[in-house]
Amino acid sequence: MSGWLKIAGLGPGAEAQVTPEVREALDAATDVVGYIPYVARVAERPGLTLHASDNRVEIDRSRHALQMAAEGRRVVVVSSGDPGVFAMAAAVFEAVEAGPDAWRDLDIAVLPGITAMLAAAARAGAPLGHDFCAINLSDNLKPWALIEKRLRLAVEADFAMAFYNPRSKARPEGFARTLDLLKTACGDARPVIFARAVSTPEEELRVVPLPDCTPEMADMRTMVLVGSSQTRVIARDGAPIVYTPRSVAS
Repeated sequence: MSGWLKIAGLGPGAEAQVTPEVREALDAATDVVGYIPYVARVAERPGLTLHASDNRVEIDRSRHALQMAAEGRRVVVVSSGDPGVFAMAAAVFEAVEAGPDAWRDLDIAVLPGITAMLAAAARAGAPLGHDFCAINLSDNLKPWALIEKRLRLAVEADFAMAFYNPRSKARPEGFARTLDLLKTACGDARPVIFARAVSTPEEELRVVPLPDCTPEMADMRTMVLVGSSQTRVIARDGAPIVYTPRSVAS
């Protein structure tokens, strides 16, 4: 049996947003590897072994998956959203680079998924319709000083911004500092979208002017999208439409 390794994105949560390519890989797999809640999204079946592990063992998880593929197993490493966006694809390739030379010759493919950023933007309208950037607010793998530098430069460049991992119980202060920085640097009432658990039954969507934002509005299941100075809000009955025009006003 010839082994392979697929690094797959399961999308933001809804089964309808898992791509056919990813479903086909899961159907063919002998083993699925990933963070506990993501592996839990994969249905059990005969011939499939699920390998769930904690959130901070990405490299160990990657080595395990690569070793199984080298032994001839068909392995899918799962992430939520897209595996190349703050997820497992980079961890697997880091393990490949540092591992045995034979791992470089394995059949490895990255299968894209719908990111939380894009799912949240679609629910709100088109807030990422012009230039934007994505920033992971977790300082687990990089220093806070670097996050702050990137936030300031993003404001200076007038990007719309998408924030992953905004606020957790272990580090509640980071998002408070982010909001303080944005309120000072932006100096306006641009819209901020708090999109929680998008595409799931627990979905919540709020559009809040930047000066009114508070840290408690976000948690680890929340995608935060901050408009640029050009972003517009169309008021209507029900949820407003938020969009950023494709052209920039001079």
